[in-house]
Amino acid sequence: MKKTKILIPIYNDWKSLFKVLENIDNDLHGWDADISVIIINDASTEEKSENYSIFKNLKSIKIINMKKNKGHARCIAAGLKYIYEKEEFDFIVPMDGDGEDRPVELRPIICKAYENPDKAITGNRVKRSEGFFFKFCYLFHKFLTYIFTGRSIKFGNYSCLPKNIVKKMINEPATWSSFSGALSKIAKDKVSISSTRGSRYFGPSQMNFISLLKHSLSIMAVFKNTFLVRSTIFLIVYLLLILDYLSIIMLIPLFLVSVMIVMILVLSRRESLSELDKSLDNISSVENIKIS
Repeated sequence: MKKTKILIPIYNDWKSLFKVLENIDNDLHGWDADISVIIINDASTEEKSENYSIFKNLKSIKIINMKKNKGHARCIAAGLKYIYEKEEFDFIVPMDGDGEDRPVELRPIICKAYENPDKAITGNRVKRSEGFFFKFCYLFHKFLTYIFTGRSIKFGNYSCLPKNIVKKMINEPATWSSFSGALSKIAKDKVSISSTRGSRYFGPSQMNFISLLKHSLSIMAVFKNTFLVRSTIFLIVYLLLILDYLSIIMLIPLFLVSVMIVMILVLSRRESLSELDKSLDNISSVENIKIS
């Protein structure tokens, strides 16, 4: 029987996390599958509840407590490395612990992985639950990413990775900065399923315009060389087109692209294989949640 590890990064949102775990456990009812959960606690400042639910279908649940807060993407990177080095597994499913990655989609993702055991399975977003402005910004982010990198990235963290892909991910510096960017870089032949972005179980969404902008630029930074070539071509062509119509307004696109170039160069420095290699040094303790 193939072993699947669900990897969930968490920071303080314990109430949502245990709701996610309950729903995962319920959805596994009647399914003969070996599925466990690894939770990366990113140095949460809030105490988790000790009133755990009774989990009947999950094989095990571990909480990896980190000493210092490193952020969402780096938690996933450290989790991939931990599982690869410390656990027996065939697949890893990274997912958010707030309900936005819907537990009901776990079964189709994992079943698709069984059908394609050597390929990465991605949950490509076909529908989102946010408001109009955020949806517009998200579409604009995908458009910019495609224009400047040539990559159409429709997925986030929610995916299923076989062991051969995990090995490549933990040896890719970009994984330390951008999960989806790194996966798009190293896994050329991916298989996708349709995925609907759910709503948080508790509290407002943590993804706002600023975090979306950083997310978008971090992905583009993975393909820095392509971005620099395409942005340079844009600047030259655009400048030639507006030479006879120079004005402050016409110079705005030049300014914005120049700012993007600087930010991409800065963000690309976040990529670090050495930091990923020593990420397990940040672990303070490992807890096991009792399974009935």
